[in-house]
Amino acid sequence: MTVTLRPATGDDLMGVGALHQRSRVAAYSSFLPAAALADPTPEAMGRYWVERWQWERDTHRMTVAERAGRLVGFSHLGPDDEDDPATGLLNAIHLDPTEQGRGVGRTLMVDALDAMRAQGWRRAVLWVLRENAHARSFYERGGWTPTGAERDEHIGTALTPQLRYARPL
Repeated sequence: MTVTLRPATGDDLMGVGALHQRSRVAAYSSFLPAAALADPTPEAMGRYWVERWQWERDTHRMTVAERAGRLVGFSHLGPDDEDDPATGLLNAIHLDPTEQGRGVGRTLMVDALDAMRAQGWRRAVLWVLRENAHARSFYERGGWTPTGAERDEHIGTALTPQLRYARPL
């Protein structure tokens, strides 16, 4: 079965939140404590996306991936607040854990890069958890390289070091 991409709607956001939480637990459980990943709940993550959508739907783009009518992934992108106006930020690519290795992430990344080019951005950036070797390898295969910039952000109670990656568009 093929994967279909489409723009997200407000009706997708609770499902996006549940998928986002499942994706985080699967991707981060090997290096973050279970307590840090227990919160937010899938419902709370859905409410987070509903709230965020209210403020960003005119300036950001969320794309959902479906297989046989079932949500299997999403991407979220928008302008980069830390760089020049010619730079877009890939905020997220998350997959249902059962979709790892099936090409959905790559399809979402190619689509996001095309959308950034269409927006007129010349450079794309993202943040990735330093300990997430799988995601770092995924992005590096897609032409992204570390910039040397780092930051620390919380996931639940855990402080997570993150690396900034960039690539030309």
